[in-house]
Amino acid sequence: MSYYVTTAINYVNAVPHLGHAYEAITADVMARNARARGESTFFLTGTDEHGEPVALAAAAEGVAPLELADRNAERFRALTATLEISNDFFIRTTDPGHVVRVQEILQRVHDAGHVYLGTYEGWYCPRCADFKTEAEMAPDYHCAIHGIPLERESEENWFFRLSAFQERLEALFDGQGDFVMPRHAYNEARSFLAGGLTDVSLTRKTLTWGIDVPWDEGHVFYVWFDALLNYVTALGYARDGEDLTAQFWPATFHVIGKDILKFHAIYWPALLLAADLEPPRHVYVHGFLLGPDGEKMSKSRGNVLDPFDVVGEFGADVLRHYLLREVSSGQDGPVSLDGVRTRYTTELANEYGNLASRTLNMLERYCDGRVAAVALDEGLSGDFAGLTARVDALLDHAELSSALDEIWRLVRRLNRYVEEHAPWQLARAGDRADELTRVLASLAEGLRLVTVLLNPYMPAKTATLLEALGRPELDQRDYAAEGWGGPVGELAPLFPK
Repeated sequence: MSYYVTTAINYVNAVPHLGHAYEAITADVMARNARARGESTFFLTGTDEHGEPVALAAAAEGVAPLELADRNAERFRALTATLEISNDFFIRTTDPGHVVRVQEILQRVHDAGHVYLGTYEGWYCPRCADFKTEAEMAPDYHCAIHGIPLERESEENWFFRLSAFQERLEALFDGQGDFVMPRHAYNEARSFLAGGLTDVSLTRKTLTWGIDVPWDEGHVFYVWFDALLNYVTALGYARDGEDLTAQFWPATFHVIGKDILKFHAIYWPALLLAADLEPPRHVYVHGFLLGPDGEKMSKSRGNVLDPFDVVGEFGADVLRHYLLREVSSGQDGPVSLDGVRTRYTTELANEYGNLASRTLNMLERYCDGRVAAVALDEGLSGDFAGLTARVDALLDHAELSSALDEIWRLVRRLNRYVEEHAPWQLARAGDRADELTRVLASLAEGLRLVTVLLNPYMPAKTATLLEALGRPELDQRDYAAEGWGGPVGELAPLFPK
């Protein structure tokens, strides 16, 4: 079975921020979990480099758009490396492979009669690169997202017959209640659809920074249609000499922010239908990260956390854990440096890190540094019954925070198990060696399993711990009936206080 997950591609008109990190981490957890359970997986991220926002940002700096794109694309690449993101390909929409495939697909849409030439007049946000309806505007013709005045635009464009796909989109939504997740995002998209669709601009004539329209010289494709197609085009050239489209399309999950819901839940499936391609299986919509003031993070408000700074101080695994633990999946949530410090101390150092150190130290002290091949404590194994299946089911519904809650419940259960059985007292008793061996083998197996399930969230620290346990494999995802009978190694504190 194949599993294909994507992030939205990131505009190169500015440098990466914590919201980009949050989305990349979210998709990465989903991809790593799919790989661990044996699914053929492809994970795509990248940069969106055409359109007016990039052209305007480049002009403000006095550089060519491609120069700005080249510089900031490398910053996004650096962010993926810094965050331990396991993407299989990094697409840039200036890639020749993307450009030629956009032209081919949209030529097909044109030839099928889904486009026509007309004149558009409306209110436009240059930062969204989007024409706004009355319902989408803030008062006094301002952008509801960016708070800037909208511009009145009138130009000749080629239009996409979005309205022609009203009934087919309604059938898609009504026949698949989890097409958009979570439910409140589904309801918002379905409400937009119920309001009736109008045709939308497919091309722009007043811009030059974009992909040329093959059937009409002087037009470039509207940046959103260029960008949305990346999810399909990347599969055609991500691996030299191989087309992965048949293997991985349709996508399993598009992971996006809520401010671009309309494009991904309405425009995108309609365009795919027009090109005779299947819509994605799911669109997962995460919320905004909020500053301590409760407002969406933005440089203008001065409430931004720089992901590179947080990783520099705490490490990538800490940021990954914090964001998915602190912010409920699909919801807005406040984040802060103080919050990172609190989760680090209370959960990572005191609960998980301490559990790891105690377990390995007791195995070394009381069991000659080995996990014995003995039958494990049935009481503890009952606590783990169904854990992996529950985690997988939650991740299949993009409930990343709830899945992490399930795992962390068992981390805490293992800490209680240590206190309940007090291995140090069993060791002093002298006549309870068999019980001591069983308790520590059971504890080690529990620690191994929660660490395997935590690996998608914290890949570096968990790999270090699994190596110390002598069990680095990630595909052994169930609680065993018997200890594995092997040595353990030394472990420096995973999360030093």
